[in-house]
Amino acid sequence: MRPPFFPTAILFLIAIFVFAACADRELERANEEPEVSQDNDRQVSAPNAPPSPYPESRVLRDATGFEIVIGSDDSWRYAPPADREGYAHIEEIGFRRVADAPLSTFSIDVDRASYANTRRMLNDGRLPPPDAVRIEEFVNYFDYHYDGPKENSDHPFEVHTEVATAPWNDEHQLVRIALQGERIETDNLPPANLVFLIDVSGSMNSHDKLPLLVRSFQLLVDELRPEDRVAMVVYAGAAGLVLEPTSGAQKGVIREALDRLRAGGSTAGGAGLRLAYDTARRYFNPQGNNRVILASDGDFNVGASSDGEMIRLIEEERDNGIFLSVLGFGTGNLQDSKMEGIADSGNGNYSYIDSIREAQRVFVREFGGTLFAIAKDVKVQVEFNPAHVAGYRLIGYENRMLRDEEFNDDTRDAGELGAGLRVTALYEIVPHGASTEIPSVDPLRYQTASESTGEFGDELLHVNLRYKPATGPGQFSDTSVLLSEAVMQADSDIEHASESFRFATAVAEFGMLLRGSQYAGDASMEDVLALARSAQGYDSDGDRGEFIQLVQLAGRLFAEQQSPQIGMRE
Repeated sequence: MRPPFFPTAILFLIAIFVFAACADRELERANEEPEVSQDNDRQVSAPNAPPSPYPESRVLRDATGFEIVIGSDDSWRYAPPADREGYAHIEEIGFRRVADAPLSTFSIDVDRASYANTRRMLNDGRLPPPDAVRIEEFVNYFDYHYDGPKENSDHPFEVHTEVATAPWNDEHQLVRIALQGERIETDNLPPANLVFLIDVSGSMNSHDKLPLLVRSFQLLVDELRPEDRVAMVVYAGAAGLVLEPTSGAQKGVIREALDRLRAGGSTAGGAGLRLAYDTARRYFNPQGNNRVILASDGDFNVGASSDGEMIRLIEEERDNGIFLSVLGFGTGNLQDSKMEGIADSGNGNYSYIDSIREAQRVFVREFGGTLFAIAKDVKVQVEFNPAHVAGYRLIGYENRMLRDEEFNDDTRDAGELGAGLRVTALYEIVPHGASTEIPSVDPLRYQTASESTGEFGDELLHVNLRYKPATGPGQFSDTSVLLSEAVMQADSDIEHASESFRFATAVAEFGMLLRGSQYAGDASMEDVLALARSAQGYDSDGDRGEFIQLVQLAGRLFAEQQSPQIGMRE
């Protein structure tokens, strides 16, 4: 007689065999090649993914269904340590006496990576290291709705200045100097010859790296026009061209190439960079925008990829008309200082993508500014009137400072201004009679101190700007143009300043608190919140509301660390 549980056991065994057969079939499907993409004009075979550096590999699938190939040496098991993120040391700019240094000279900076990266850390429940906070990138992250140049203007940008008291020291004043680039409709932008240079090494094996990267670039693909062309180079243990230059009209072909990317292997960044430039050069468009877009966590660690060698290559190609923009992804391994440096050398911008919302901002909302420059080598030089100003300091821009004589040197590289982008700089001014001690030098033996005659009346300072204008699509003059403007004294409280000035000031104050700045004075998170809320205004994209939430979050993190002297009042 059969035991009573015999039918149940038989059914259980059958279920096991069916499950195993289904699993085998799924594995076969995962390893099958996708079908060839069909296009109305031509048939294009989907580009093959780069060969795996390992003889064997495994396919993992994340929660979104994205496949990642993992090498058989099990190196994927050992995630890079959290302290491998690299940030360059920032030595905060202090006050200078006008009598000793009447000029302040710097290059503009349109990067915004520092703010997005700091947002990622705060949302992860931790405060950023001080060197991750570049205040100018915080301030320049936001759109202040500045007016652009007038229709018949001789310059591709408009200059805006304003003066008010500093909220963290009522003896001091703040001066805002802002540039708003000309806004150009996408249809009127020159054609683009783009090369996507994508890191598919093992360090990119994380949901916030390669999968987010692919989704981000899909947004850019949606914005491409038929006259734009895109090629794609990937690098891991080796570099390879996985997509020949393809018209923006063939979006399906480009998307398929992105969807087939896999992560695994070491990081031959140097080889990938050379191949990307070779590709851009072969299809160079003299009437268009020629640019390499590098996307990585910044871990260039295999092959001839010293910083010096890469910078020389990037500068050489920059001078030949091929610019470089950089996108940073991921956590734990972000080489921020390296990525910022190569973007600066390549006449490009550096952005950090922490979410698909940030990708939408970079590739959709600011498509023109990200990819198309309207002015090259933009420099700012400010001369302070010693009759009214005892001392000053520039807030941020520490790694953008120039020697005074470099302002007139047209061979000295400086920052580019993209279409529709804006740049804001804040100076903290110490008027005569303020109690602030400003470092000084001993009296000079052979020099005679000059005294102001007061002939410039109420002029507080004089702003000079130099830039190289565009002479055609993707082409710029070798000779700079000078633009000058005087800024007059004003006795306005910050509470009565313009909405844009108040919000920029709140952002700068927030950055000073995060850095633990010795110049923060009476700054506090409560004051930042009050000022930001008073200036939230029309916030169609929600960026200012998000900033207010980040300030509240940072305040709680400061309180948890029991650091009232830095972040919150007792």
